[in-house]
Amino acid sequence: MGGITSSTALWYASRATGVVSLVLLTGVLVLGIMVNRQGRLPGLPRFAVVGLHRNLSLLAVAFVAVHVLTAVADSYVSISIAAAVIPFVSAYKPLWLGLGAVSADLMAAVIVTSLLRRFIGRRVWRGVHWLAYASWPVAILHSIGSSGDLRGGPFLVLVIVCIAAVAAALVWRLAAARRRPGLPVPAGPARRRAQQTMARAGGR
Repeated sequence: MGGITSSTALWYASRATGVVSLVLLTGVLVLGIMVNRQGRLPGLPRFAVVGLHRNLSLLAVAFVAVHVLTAVADSYVSISIAAAVIPFVSAYKPLWLGLGAVSADLMAAVIVTSLLRRFIGRRVWRGVHWLAYASWPVAILHSIGSSGDLRGGPFLVLVIVCIAAVAAALVWRLAAARRRPGLPVPAGPARRRAQQTMARAGGR
């Protein structure tokens, strides 16, 4: 049995960091879906949710960066740095690697606008931040299409679990929105005016 070459090590590193990146991105998406408008999760204070979301996002970005760098450095296939940034220009699996570039670019846009949030305003930042949600399904397609390992066996199970987790978070969020009670009527004169308005409306 021959020794492990540098190309083989890079191949394993690229695949491993790609799988970990997918899991981390799924965690970031699930957390983002489940957080309410006040930035809280049941049982957790706001500062804990914010810290968890930020740290998980940074960890995901770090693994994505290593995934891209090891894929470019691997001499087994020819993937240029440009192909890792510009979608659909790669000579090797242009569609699937192009989707990976799209996902990475969307994540980069979110990072840049987060750093420039104080200069671009909350509305623009929030609009771009929604791109993070779009990067996840694109990353799923990239992972399945570019790696045969994720089309069967335990890795396919992992992909299914990631998809199921996001679907469950969406169902939970929709159910929570339906259970949400109406806004409380303020106390004092405003409450009396609201009650009078409701009484007049009921007498019509």
